[in-house]
Amino acid sequence: MRDCGHVAACGAGSQSPYAGGMSIPRLAQAGRFDPERLFHPGSIALLGAETGLGGLIHANLLLAGFAGTISTKVASGIDLAVIAEPAERVIAAMEALAAVGCFAAIVASDAPGLPDSDVAAAALRTGVRVIGPNAFGLAATAIGLNATNGHLPAPAGRLALVSQSAGLCRTIIDWAGPNGVGFSHVIGLGRAADLGFAAALDWLSRDAGTGAILLDVHAVKDRRGFLSAARAASRLRPVVAMRSGGRWADPEGRADRVFEAALRRAGVLYVESLEDLLSAAETLARSRPARGECVAIVGNAWGPTRLAADAVLRLGLRLGSVVAVETASVASGVARALATPDVGGVLAVLAPDGDVPVFGSVDRAPPLLVCALGETTGAARRRALAEQGVAVFATPEGAARAFLHLTRDRRNRLAARELPDRLVLSVAPDRARVAGLFAAARAAGQTVLCSADSATVLSLYGVGAPYADSITVRDDPEFGPTIGFGAAVGLPPLNMTLARDLAEGCEAAAEALVRVSQAIVDFPEIAALQAGSIQLRAAGKAAEPLAIMPYPADLIAGWGDGDDALIIRPIRPEDAAAHAAFFARLSPLDIRFRFFSALRVLPAEQLARLTQVDYAREIAFVAVRSATAETVGVARLARESAEDCGEFAVIVQPDMKGKGLASALMRHLLDWARAHGFREVVGQILADNAPMLKFVRALGFTVRRLPDDPEVMEATLVL
Repeated sequence: MRDCGHVAACGAGSQSPYAGGMSIPRLAQAGRFDPERLFHPGSIALLGAETGLGGLIHANLLLAGFAGTISTKVASGIDLAVIAEPAERVIAAMEALAAVGCFAAIVASDAPGLPDSDVAAAALRTGVRVIGPNAFGLAATAIGLNATNGHLPAPAGRLALVSQSAGLCRTIIDWAGPNGVGFSHVIGLGRAADLGFAAALDWLSRDAGTGAILLDVHAVKDRRGFLSAARAASRLRPVVAMRSGGRWADPEGRADRVFEAALRRAGVLYVESLEDLLSAAETLARSRPARGECVAIVGNAWGPTRLAADAVLRLGLRLGSVVAVETASVASGVARALATPDVGGVLAVLAPDGDVPVFGSVDRAPPLLVCALGETTGAARRRALAEQGVAVFATPEGAARAFLHLTRDRRNRLAARELPDRLVLSVAPDRARVAGLFAAARAAGQTVLCSADSATVLSLYGVGAPYADSITVRDDPEFGPTIGFGAAVGLPPLNMTLARDLAEGCEAAAEALVRVSQAIVDFPEIAALQAGSIQLRAAGKAAEPLAIMPYPADLIAGWGDGDDALIIRPIRPEDAAAHAAFFARLSPLDIRFRFFSALRVLPAEQLARLTQVDYAREIAFVAVRSATAETVGVARLARESAEDCGEFAVIVQPDMKGKGLASALMRHLLDWARAHGFREVVGQILADNAPMLKFVRALGFTVRRLPDDPEVMEATLVL
């Protein structure tokens, strides 16, 4: 059973974001890529074990104690292949794997002569999805898997690391052991010609053994896929990211500011250095989320305690109570500070004296960070505190900065909850007149509007001096359209909450930013805005898609009347509570048909995944009562971004069956699928779910029994 479940009882479909695209020619039509076989394999084939690279990976596989089978040739029954072959044999290896039904591979080969486009094309043609080329590989400590070319095994723990750099993977693993930090996964993507950050994040966001995720990002190829997966992951666990080479590529630093803005919208904490990444790893692995932004300090000596207070204030954090007590009283002092309602976290500062306070019994509702100074005895004290599960640092400045990471993570998660509509202005501008001005400029062979026309367009959107001259719009190579205000950069679409953050609380500036954002959404042909002058894209040049999809409010529709008057609309994150209540009203049979198991409640992580969707690659329509906002039905469709086939699900609560609601939801779903380029929609249905089988046949689906599972039928509709 896949993590997202299967649907029946007025529902069908496996809701994996890796739905197979059956309209793409495959060498093995019966097989599909399953992320579990990549990230949690039961059997592995190492191809190229005789090479130097292959020999190193083979030794790592054997020493890690992998419980599954390991072979060195292509054979049936393989979950995952690790390809260490010379570059010229990689594509042939992928074809051979497809022929035996293995659709997951890691291309560890250093293949500078093998274009990424060739690997991506082979992945589409064969159906074999790959990490790499030049991949560091995969370590999954829970199953004793070390399919990497690293010099050390990754210690076990709850951090996950995803990086494009083998060197940084080795560095972070080397740092982790002596610092008491361990990993659930280390995923080295290499050049990421096929699968990249989105696939890794989708898996890690569902992995119960992962507590926090570290990302080392060099380049993003699929902006929407990356941000979508990052947003989904960050709502379930902390995610921290850094980017190497950003300032090198753009000395002005705008690229890094855009990267930070994009991550903020996804709820991801951005850090600028390896030191901060490792510090954040220490913090997030052992600390609870910040409850607020006020820091209380408890120390065992006034000098170091005062240094910590200075460090907190220099970082712009709010300082609460500051006390110094005997070492034996530090734990009780921390407990009192943690119990103070307005305290967001506590920093304990320990000057060397040989004693190790015990914090294990402290209620850590807010986070507790500890600074244990010194090296001769301080290092041993830090190790002892780490064994208690405490986030511990060597300097007051490091501990204060760690708390700053927690507060920024808190802010970013709040920002990620903001989901602006496509239309956010209460008074619509004269869009026809704006379109006419743009058309006139193009007819005159101009891409830059004259100052008068630029001013007219901005005034039609309610943007006047001085903000018209203070706001900039330009495309970022990785994340598309951006909006700048002074040194701050944001991504459209914006609402007032997001714009206030960008404008540092200035209400008038925030309103102007929202209005410019609306203009960008309305007219993607706007390429730039600088000093009040609007530049259009060259004729025939495609518009850059927004990195973050607006909420599709245009899809909201009414259905039914009287007591059955409903609104059908795309799901929103705030629907989580109503969705849980809807699940509770389903019968046990409905639940078995829907999830292929007897769930009693929806786990919190799955509930978040079902209600927090990216509207570019998946959709969920809910039917809610107009009078009470009660959810009474839902239909959803998910696809893999590289393919044009989606897996559907539809279910309604018992009192709404037989009224045509399921059909209405499916019509919305199929209309959306056609509009977004789907060619096929599929779903899996239990063979004893006769009502659902009748329902999908009436909608035009063809139904077949799955050859490898006689209890499951697959319904397919060609659009």
